Amino acid sequence: MEPDLSALDAYLDDAGVDGYLIDADSEASDQYYLSGFDAPDPFITLYDGDTHLLFPRSLEFGRAKRESRAETVERYVDFDHQGKVEEYGPDEAVSHVLADFLAAYDVDSVAVPPRFPLRTADGLRERGVNVAADTDGIVTEIRATKTQTEIDHIRTAQRANEAAMQAAESLLEAAEIAADDTLEVDGETLTSERVKEEIEVTLLRHGCSLDETIVACGADAADPHDRGSGPLVAHEPVIIDIFPQDKTTKYHADMTRTFVKGKPSDAVREWYDLTERAMEAAFDALEPGATGKDVHDAVCDVYEDAGEPTLRDDERTETGFIHSTGHGVGLDVHELPQLSPNGGDLEPGHIVTIEPGLYDPDVGGVRIEDIAVVTADGYENLTDYEVRLVV
Repeated sequence: MEPDLSALDAYLDDAGVDGYLIDADSEASDQYYLSGFDAPDPFITLYDGDTHLLFPRSLEFGRAKRESRAETVERYVDFDHQGKVEEYGPDEAVSHVLADFLAAYDVDSVAVPPRFPLRTADGLRERGVNVAADTDGIVTEIRATKTQTEIDHIRTAQRANEAAMQAAESLLEAAEIAADDTLEVDGETLTSERVKEEIEVTLLRHGCSLDETIVACGADAADPHDRGSGPLVAHEPVIIDIFPQDKTTKYHADMTRTFVKGKPSDAVREWYDLTERAMEAAFDALEPGATGKDVHDAVCDVYEDAGEPTLRDDERTETGFIHSTGHGVGLDVHELPQLSPNGGDLEPGHIVTIEPGLYDPDVGGVRIEDIAVVTADGYENLTDYEVRLVV
């Protein structure tokens, strides 16, 4: 995947700086995107129209030359690191190495991302390099528009996601309702932890992983980010939210379903039907030229017309629709663009979640989430998974 960095070139010209500098490991998605290299320890990426990598040690040197997209790959030793340690001490030596590295490419001014090591910035400034903060996060903005390759990566992660959701749903479907209304499978209480285990094992078999997932039942489901724990109960909504990362490509997917084993309450049934309508309204509004705010407003309209509280109507409400409609998905599971009160213009290549929901500890929670890509004439829903409440 070769990213289109013309917007970064334009940013550097407008900012009047020679290059863009990142000091981070590849868990920082901007670093991975710009360098095209996956490494667990921090390294330096300089973009000046070309991409240059600098590593503290030789450990990643050979692999970076083979795997990265960089025009040059160098090490501290190439800039007399040991000699500088002897002359300046180990801490100050690093800033001298970085300054010499930049000077080798005639770079004496750089922009850096919003999160950048202060020690690195101060050391470069002491060596006479102008370091300016890119407070808008231009690389993050560029990442919001996906190439066809990136869309395919996310589509693949979503297929794994759907397999994991099916595994979770099958456990609920196979469960028996015990006398105390807890769920049992093969005579053992079915817990949130057991369902999460099934999700994680299924994802691993499909080349994906995740650090956390949500399997929240009853009152736990009334908190949108409660991970859930303990026994699952019949007749109560169970929110399952899975957001895996493909281990090879590093791209994410995201999907939520709400299930009830048994008979849902009238309130849950009404909320579910209303949330399906809210999702349809959001998709009706999703198109290039619309804003994330437009899509969010469409959801709020449905809920508010039905008498349900929203943060748009009451910013202090603790029940009802208490989060934004969606977010971008890519190398990060939450990235630009935003489908929220502050959501900006939507463009072809933006991949977003649509995830309306309603929450109240007295009822539980209901959320349905699909993932879609904005296209030239509307959108393509990348989700291929049935929406149903009762299992």
